[in-house]
Amino acid sequence: MKNIKSFPLELVFWVTALVLLATANIHQHHFTLCPLANLGFEQWCPGCGLGRSISYIFHGEFAESFSAHWFGFPALIIIGYRIFALIKYITNKKYSTLNT
Repeated sequence: MKNIKSFPLELVFWVTALVLLATANIHQHHFTLCPLANLGFEQWCPGCGLGRSISYIFHGEFAESFSAHWFGFPALIIIGYRIFALIKYITNKKYSTLNT
């Protein structure tokens, strides 16, 4: 049970989010939990634009990505680095417990 408590759920969140963005149909409206998008302000919401931007990157539509949100490329790099850091943290922690 101790190993489960030390596992970073943030890693699961980021990987799941990127998988969903990579597999989403970018040309079709989808369900969202965003209150602004549900109120009809989907084109104005910075979070929705960022999600669409990352999804466009995964589908190779880079011009559309930049049009949806200019921060899509940097955000994807930051999220990728965070995933790498969390995986490195897990592997270092497992390695250190094996040596003790």
